Amino acid sequence: MYFCLLTNNIVNIFALEIWDDEGAKCTFYTVKQVDSDTAETDIFFKRYDSKAEYKEANQELLSFVLYSIGEDHGAIDELFNRDENEVTGLPVQGKRTVESITYHFPNFPLRLYALKITQNIVVLFNGGVKDGPTNQTSSLHLEWLAACEYAKRIDEAIRDGSIIIDAANRILKNYDGSDEIIL
Repeated sequence: MYFCLLTNNIVNIFALEIWDDEGAKCTFYTVKQVDSDTAETDIFFKRYDSKAEYKEANQELLSFVLYSIGEDHGAIDELFNRDENEVTGLPVQGKRTVESITYHFPNFPLRLYALKITQNIVVLFNGGVKDGPTNQTSSLHLEWLAACEYAKRIDEAIRDGSIIIDAANRILKNYDGSDEIIL
């Protein structure tokens, strides 16, 4: 799926690709710049896995995404409660109990941005270290802005019918039924 992203008056083309569809509850998509070999979500997890001070937090966040959302609960509101304009910041904010499991990430250093399409379809973007009181004052400011722009384009394509949500199969399709969408 290809989209046009306008950032700083530069037009960038990006693909929307399945990142993980093996969980019982949720299919995850990601975005990838067409001139890049690596998707945005993979860039995030590789970057923080290679930094000793963030390796444990990175593993916790990856586990939260794949198991808590992907396998156990789906993209339920209780786990998607950190609204950051057009996107949601992961992990969950505050203490939340779902089916007797309590999720709590106090002073968690990382944010991964996501767009919840349905309870079973989520687009993951990039993110970074939350080292300031707001996204605007954190070093992850540019990643947050990019995630918001991606989300706007995806939402627009869903609204205008360019992208069709196939909720029964937990996938996104082009208006003509194909898996590749070019906008």
